[in-house]
Amino acid sequence: MPHNMLTRRKLLKGLGAAALCSPFLVNQAWAARQQSLYVDGLSFLPDDIHDVKASKLSAFIADISDIEAIKQADGTTNYKRSYNACIQSIKKAKAIVDANPDVYLQGQTGLDIERAYDSERTAVYFQIQGADCVEADSSQTNWQQLNEFKDNGLRVLQLTHHYGNRFAGGALDNDGKTGLNLPLTPAGHELIEALNHRHMLIDVSHSSPQTALDTAKASKSPIVQSHGAVRSIVNHARCSPDEVIRAIADTGGVFGIFMMSFWLTNNPTPTIKDYIKQIDHVVRIAGVDSVAIANDYPLRGQENLLKLNNDNAEGVKEYLEWWHSLRAKNVLGFDIEPKHVVIPELNHIDRMSRIDDELKQARFKSSDRDRIMGGNWQRVLKQVLV
Repeated sequence: MPHNMLTRRKLLKGLGAAALCSPFLVNQAWAARQQSLYVDGLSFLPDDIHDVKASKLSAFIADISDIEAIKQADGTTNYKRSYNACIQSIKKAKAIVDANPDVYLQGQTGLDIERAYDSERTAVYFQIQGADCVEADSSQTNWQQLNEFKDNGLRVLQLTHHYGNRFAGGALDNDGKTGLNLPLTPAGHELIEALNHRHMLIDVSHSSPQTALDTAKASKSPIVQSHGAVRSIVNHARCSPDEVIRAIADTGGVFGIFMMSFWLTNNPTPTIKDYIKQIDHVVRIAGVDSVAIANDYPLRGQENLLKLNNDNAEGVKEYLEWWHSLRAKNVLGFDIEPKHVVIPELNHIDRMSRIDDELKQARFKSSDRDRIMGGNWQRVLKQVLV
């Protein structure tokens, strides 16, 4: 283990419960409300503003990006977050948040979670799923586009989405025979330095394992995988090996478990216990300070499955064309046909309470549940977003 990672992890373990997590544990105003601190690592601004209160979230990271669908030479589609699409989408998102000050507090620093909680609002932190939005014509000496995004509220930047770009390797990159485990590029190293300097959170979701490992080594601040799953449970390119999970934890960061059930279990019928199994695995290999909750669906849930009353057999059909196109490229894990999309109990606006209750049933102690349900996200956001 690199020395700087060992030092950071020892610091986290030494300070975790007593100092880094203490603000949400001892704040008397919060305790008086008797409402748990719930933080979702990735969702979206809902169309119905009432969903925010109904979700019981104290804070969430919101993907506010927009995409351009780009057909690749092999016939598959990559969804890139271009500068033009994302600068418009972030301004639109900011206008929505500003128009609802009784519901939202736009997260600028980690302390805004406490401010939102105390005022019975929800802190929302803007994220973009892919650094394609920082385009090649942006000067890497002054990072004009990155500065513009930050000025409009961007606080979390994911390096890539599925496929590699000039900064990073993607989880689904493939040469037709074997998976490509592409590293962080020289431009990626410059981007990591720029993000650290601007106190922005680095997200390695959708990155190749080598890119994630390189990023953990290069970053001077904690990094996260905002939404993902465990490869030792589901052997799939979109799921992360244990060494990546440990490397993220060694930076002081967190690994968010998301709700896409075909990457959570190969069991034919997914249940909430499969979700808890993912959490338990991360705790066992990297510690309770390293795991958190994510979604990757709207706050209310995967909308098409909700319309189908969570009929997975019918709902999974919308994913099969994409799944088969990647099977044809021999991408790891796509040889197994998906049987489901959601865990029905969690495809619901009240998922956070349900996860919390299930953790209690699984005999996670109260202080550990507090970390998993929101404290770990709060700690990282407070440490990075200053």
